[in-house]
Amino acid sequence: MIVSGFISLDCGLPEHLSYSALVTGINYISDAKFIDTGVTRRISPMFPQHLTHLRSFQSGVRNCYRINVTTGTRYLIRATFYYGNYDNLNDPPQFDLHFGANVWDTVKLITNSSLATFREMIYTPSQDYIEPCLVNTGKGTPFISAIELRPLDSKAYVIYPLVFSLFRRCDLGSITNRG
Repeated sequence: MIVSGFISLDCGLPEHLSYSALVTGINYISDAKFIDTGVTRRISPMFPQHLTHLRSFQSGVRNCYRINVTTGTRYLIRATFYYGNYDNLNDPPQFDLHFGANVWDTVKLITNSSLATFREMIYTPSQDYIEPCLVNTGKGTPFISAIELRPLDSKAYVIYPLVFSLFRRCDLGSITNRG
């Protein structure tokens, strides 16, 4: 399913591949055109599919993606991290996530967790690109599994300043408890 304005990057997916997610039908593409550093890895087959690959950054302190966006459009931006013991060290890293020059958050993964960790923010870019960056803080090799951008209706979230980070998400209206 191609949804206007959706950007869904499967980090580490070979450059020539793309796919539609089985459950959502959302199209995922490789991150290769958005960054020129890092090493791609495949971990054991996984569901959801966009967590089967990752890109790790053994060299460089700061490794940044450059993703073209529409200036003035409000986006939900999600970065997802699934360790899966891809490096056979059984020691998940801790690293910083920056958004351009600004600190977004520290990513600290739980040992032996089978869960993905994610960070989200709502952001309205003032330029025609964004630069999510992974920063090595000396506590293991930074990596990323997926980056997703979803344009939002400008009336859905009235926020000031122009950045809004996720603290907690609660399902308050579903009768199925499925989100």
